[in-house]
Amino acid sequence: MVYRIPDIDESEQPLLDHLIELRNRLIRCLLALGIAFAICLPFADTIFGWLVRPLTQAFPAGEGRLIYTQLYEAFFVELKVALFAAFCLSFPIIANQLWAFVAPGLYAREKRAFLPFLFATPILFAAGASLAYFVVMPTAFRWFIGFSGETGGMQMEALPGTGDYLSLVMQFILAFGICFLLPVLLLLLNRAGLVTRAQLVKARRYVIVGIVTLAAIVTPPDPGSQLVLALPLYLLFESSLLIMRWSERKRVREAETPAAAEVEKEA
Repeated sequence: MVYRIPDIDESEQPLLDHLIELRNRLIRCLLALGIAFAICLPFADTIFGWLVRPLTQAFPAGEGRLIYTQLYEAFFVELKVALFAAFCLSFPIIANQLWAFVAPGLYAREKRAFLPFLFATPILFAAGASLAYFVVMPTAFRWFIGFSGETGGMQMEALPGTGDYLSLVMQFILAFGICFLLPVLLLLLNRAGLVTRAQLVKARRYVIVGIVTLAAIVTPPDPGSQLVLALPLYLLFESSLLIMRWSERKRVREAETPAAAEVEKEA
C-alpha cells in the first residue's frame, strides 16, 4: 500500500490568495494616502491656519503669536499637517478597502449587522472632533492663556511653538474623536456576546466613574472642559443601552415568528 503525501502547495493556495489580496488592498490604501498627501501638501499652510483659529480666538485681537525654535521645525510641521489632512481625506477609501477585504468572509446577516457600524464610525468621529475644535479647544486655550501676567516681578507670556501646538491640536481631535466611538465599541461587544445590556446597566455607576476619569485625563484640568466631554459620553452610553434594548426586542420577535408559523402549519 502506497501512502500519497498531499500537495502542500495546493493546500496553501487559498491562504496565499488572501495574502496577495491583502497586499493589493494595502497598496491601494498607501496609494490613496500618497495621492491625498500630494494634494494636501500645497495647502498645508492654509490647513494649519484653519487649525490655528481656536488659538487665535483665545488671544486678544492682534496679540497672538506662534514661534519655532528650530530652523527645520516649521517645515516638518507643514509635512505633519499635510499627512494628517491626507489621512482624513483618504480615510473613506482606506475603510472601503478594509471592508472589501473582510466582507467576503462574512455571512449576509453579519454584513447587515456590521454595515451600520461602518457608517456610524466616521460620523461619530467627526462629531467628537468637531466638539473638540469648536467648543473645547477655544475654552481650554483661553484657560491656558489666563496664566499669562506678572509673576514674582517677571512678565510671563504665552509663546506657543508651532510643533507643540500641532501636537496638542491633534491630541484633542484624536482623543475626542476616538472617545465618541464608545457606542460602536459597546454595540460590537454586545453583538459578539461579550457583554449584555443587563451587565452594562448593573455597571452604570462604574461606567460613570470611568467616563469622568477619562474626561479628566483627556481634557485640561478645568471643570468646564471635563464636563463638555463627560456629558456627551454619558449620553452616548445611554443611547447604546437603548439601541441594545431595541435590538434584543427585535431578535425576540424574529425568534418568535418562525415558531408561530410552525404552530400554524401543525394546526
